[in-house]
Amino acid sequence: MNVKIEVIYDRPDKTPPIVGYFPSGYEPRKYDDSNNSQEPNHEENLSLPQPTVRFYRNAQRTKIEKSSNEKNDKWKSSERMELVVNPNAYDMDFVGKSYKGEATAAQLCTYALGVFDKKTQTLKIMPVAGNKIFRLQPKVRGLDTADKEPSVLENEEVSGEKKADKIMALNLAYGSKASVSQYKKAQALKQGDDPESQRDLGKKIDNVVVNKEALESASAHVARNIPPHNTSATTPKEAYPLNRIILTGEWDFLEDIYEILQGGAGAMSNAYPSFVRNRIHKLQEIQDEVEKKTLSHIFSYITHLIKFKDLHSLDGASSAKTHRFPSILRQKFVEIFTPESRRLPIEKTDHLISYVLVLTLYADDFRTDPTDIAKDLKVSPVNLRVHFENLGCKLVRENKLLLATLPVPLTFPTQRQKRRR
Repeated sequence: MNVKIEVIYDRPDKTPPIVGYFPSGYEPRKYDDSNNSQEPNHEENLSLPQPTVRFYRNAQRTKIEKSSNEKNDKWKSSERMELVVNPNAYDMDFVGKSYKGEATAAQLCTYALGVFDKKTQTLKIMPVAGNKIFRLQPKVRGLDTADKEPSVLENEEVSGEKKADKIMALNLAYGSKASVSQYKKAQALKQGDDPESQRDLGKKIDNVVVNKEALESASAHVARNIPPHNTSATTPKEAYPLNRIILTGEWDFLEDIYEILQGGAGAMSNAYPSFVRNRIHKLQEIQDEVEKKTLSHIFSYITHLIKFKDLHSLDGASSAKTHRFPSILRQKFVEIFTPESRRLPIEKTDHLISYVLVLTLYADDFRTDPTDIAKDLKVSPVNLRVHFENLGCKLVRENKLLLATLPVPLTFPTQRQKRRR
């Protein structure tokens, strides 16, 4: 049949359809359907009134969240909702909440309700209230009292970063000197996230005369610790072949970012590195689907590499605990970077960083600004320059930006070794 599809968008002045289900098996339609009644007393069922349905929104909660100064995207559209179904004949209610229980689980999809009109051959697709499917749990009146409303977001799920901050606050107050020292070192590495300190650091770096010989001798362990390459290549893509970094069987497990784009998401979650979030607009601008899919897979591979590094480092383990690695990639990373313990050795960390930097060159057409990837890798800009140079890159300045480029054929820095006396 030929069907006309009409999409109805959410409007703030109207309540969209509310969808819920009864895990207990309760069916409201039994009370007004005499042919399908399954109760033992059939005559009594016919006289029962229909269930009462009530829907609540917490307007005060919304005001608190909008006025909160906490920089958390989670609270932007977290209006609390409750759906209550009362069978009338019983002293109990079925209650579904948008902020507790099943509704708080990770949700990677958008719900919509479709209504098909056979007469007009029209399918209307509309959003559902709160983008939630309410799980209606039975509650006996008088036994289950209503939850008290917290003053400021006390009842919400604590993020991994906040939880780590609370643990470190306890460490500072009651921990040993060694644990306090470790915390201060980790905080010093995270200072690059502050925009003011980052600008000051950039100015200082520009004015510093770098002793290249000292850097080369200090970083001798990273020499040739790089991905598979071709020294006789005539183009940057041939210098580091992409099919030797991301193998054929791995592409099918890198669909997460592409699926998010297909779902119409305008922004990426904070779980992704800033390098990926700052370039999501490039994917939205690409018209060719093959090119868009390839770039989204490269972004996904970069994310897995950074999360693997964080998982085996002291300062980033908490942020990578909940990250899901495809088994094929986890096995490959373990084989290549061989973490002997919970922390990666220095040479293996440098090897992993070289993989990430090559993929960033692919993502930016071999002219990449290393500022945001330095934050994601928790590496200082000076040390990151050494990594780029060991890949055969040249650093050029354009419009006050320092860009890493890849000239061909590849030329690697020569390492000078001091003679023994």
